[in-house]
Amino acid sequence: MSSTSPVQRIADPAARPDPYPVYAELRRNPVVRDESGVHLVTTYWEIRDLLQDPRISSDARNLAPGANPLLAEEDETALPPSFIRLDPPEHDRLRRLAMRPFGPPHSPRRIHDMHGELTAIVTDLLDGLAGDERFDVVDDFAYPLPVAVICQLLGVPQEDEPRFRVLVDGVVAGLNPAQPVAERRAAQRSRFELGQYLAGLVEEHRSHPGDDMLSAWVTDEGPEGRMSLAELITTAVLLLIAGHETTVNLITNGVLTLLRNPDQLQRLREDPSLAPVLVEELLRYEPPVQLLPQRTTLTDLEVAGTVIPKGAPVWLLLASGNRDPQRFAEPDRFDPSREDNQHLGFGFGVHACFGAPLARLETQVALTELARRLPDPRLPEDPPPYRPSPVLRGPRHLEITCTA
Repeated sequence: MSSTSPVQRIADPAARPDPYPVYAELRRNPVVRDESGVHLVTTYWEIRDLLQDPRISSDARNLAPGANPLLAEEDETALPPSFIRLDPPEHDRLRRLAMRPFGPPHSPRRIHDMHGELTAIVTDLLDGLAGDERFDVVDDFAYPLPVAVICQLLGVPQEDEPRFRVLVDGVVAGLNPAQPVAERRAAQRSRFELGQYLAGLVEEHRSHPGDDMLSAWVTDEGPEGRMSLAELITTAVLLLIAGHETTVNLITNGVLTLLRNPDQLQRLREDPSLAPVLVEELLRYEPPVQLLPQRTTLTDLEVAGTVIPKGAPVWLLLASGNRDPQRFAEPDRFDPSREDNQHLGFGFGVHACFGAPLARLETQVALTELARRLPDPRLPEDPPPYRPSPVLRGPRHLEITCTA
């Protein structure tokens, strides 16, 4: 293994186009202790077990003092943590309140009924590209689609997109856990400013509620009451970012993977019903969320023969687990027909991705329509340029050419 530390190798932007050889080396040990004190969990069954183990915390306040020098101290402008960085019972209460207008059991058809609307948005985007022989999948398609969807769901004016995009990019840049302290604090300030913007929208929706999730959160009188203003803001920030950032990467990774596997592109073109299993394999093969760095142990914990001490920082390498040959046959092969594909692409356990049903549907519709309508698509550059974050992985741009 390289003399460079495991955390440095994962965080190195040069690894972004293909991080999987690094993961394969690290998987020689289910638990790898980095010189920084971080413990990296690399293998499928160990990751899956920890994702549902109550002795693992998502709350950074449980880190031992000085346990992770890579983490910056939060500045005074920092918003409180969102529910994905909390543990039960606080996490469970806030997640239930956030889910009421989004999915089962209170809104069981919300996502299902969006299929026609998603198809219309995709069709409009592709109509706008008609006649173009070259375009950027990210800027012209994969980004506008989920942004339009999450803005409508939350009740965020889409014309404000240029304003919040800058702030969202700042927050996402801070998700790199190995960034310098100054850059992480800049990300905290971006999150705070995004929260201020959404706080104004919350008050507007309180006065003039509509058929959107912000309105539902400020007016819903469920058995557990309402979220506080701070909880509303942090939940809205979370959903605005997660509601489009991961889907942008999932769609873009999907287009790139299909262009690298033209036989699978042709199969999808001929049989659109394959889209659901294709997207599940994509979530295993090229997951948009590569790792979960915000975990810590609440007690000394033995994992595959290694004792992780109480309060130690733990990284769960989801993308490594998805390529574990002890769990998946021929894991480095993109195979939508594989059976028993219980991947970790959306996590697992109590913190499984809140928006997974929507991201799945958006990606299924997007890839199906692209396969159907793009004549002879080609990659002029491979690999494309990637975003630097090791957490949310996807191309910054994906130029493709096709017959006009």
